[in-house]
Amino acid sequence: MKRKNYELTVAYIRRYARYLQELERASATIQKYVYNLTVLLGFLGGKPLTKDALLRWKAELADTYAPTTVNSMLAATNGFFVFMGWQELAVKPLRIQHSPFRDEGRKLTQTEYVRLVRAAERRENERLSLVIQTICATGIRVSELQFITAEAVQIGRAEVCNKGKRRIVFLPGKLRQLLKNYLQKQKRPAGPVFVTKTGKPLDRSNIWRDMKKLCESANVAPEKVFPHNLRHLFARTYYSLEKDLSRLADILGHSSVNTTRIYTAESGAVHALQVERLGLIIT
Repeated sequence: MKRKNYELTVAYIRRYARYLQELERASATIQKYVYNLTVLLGFLGGKPLTKDALLRWKAELADTYAPTTVNSMLAATNGFFVFMGWQELAVKPLRIQHSPFRDEGRKLTQTEYVRLVRAAERRENERLSLVIQTICATGIRVSELQFITAEAVQIGRAEVCNKGKRRIVFLPGKLRQLLKNYLQKQKRPAGPVFVTKTGKPLDRSNIWRDMKKLCESANVAPEKVFPHNLRHLFARTYYSLEKDLSRLADILGHSSVNTTRIYTAESGAVHALQVERLGLIIT
């Protein structure tokens, strides 16, 4: 049986991106998929796309990234293979043993969050300070930041559309006032609050890069500083006050509370302290 020859090209990646747009996938998702395929293209270096090459790429990713990130990248490439009719190239994800406890080394605390905001202010980067506070105070995804508009600030709530679902996100009063002041200084009466110099909505790469620059001056470990960790902090803070997992799932836009449980998981150290406090040792 003659072996098929496969080739990954920029043209194929662009065609896949257009297909995802037709499916109305989120722009951030499309950017992520294109980036992952571009990483694979660079790894191949002009060589044919084979199952052996993909397995080597998978091994290299496993040595570089966290398992969940690796699986996310593999899912993107597998989706591309289905689109191309190359299902036989699909690579199995890494097997992940989920822990009931959150990794303490990646848990962003409220104290560290405050230090990040203050560090942005010291750099006179008001936009970044407000981006960090907006994500953390509302629990939105970084890709949903585009729905925080001047109009939403005026009425106190934003309608967020993500993955074919709509939900209402309420803006706290103090945040609204901060954003109103910012919009006045920017002379922006309408549209997204946070934009680039060219007027386009900020994307995750802009925010991720700017947040990483704060690590040293804020004295926060780099592995804790990324936009999605602010969403986790919101979830843990809300749950510690309300203890309502179902309501929190609605606020975060989760289809299943099982996903929300991951966000509210405490660290092993916290669990150990709770066990110590039970006072069930008698002798």
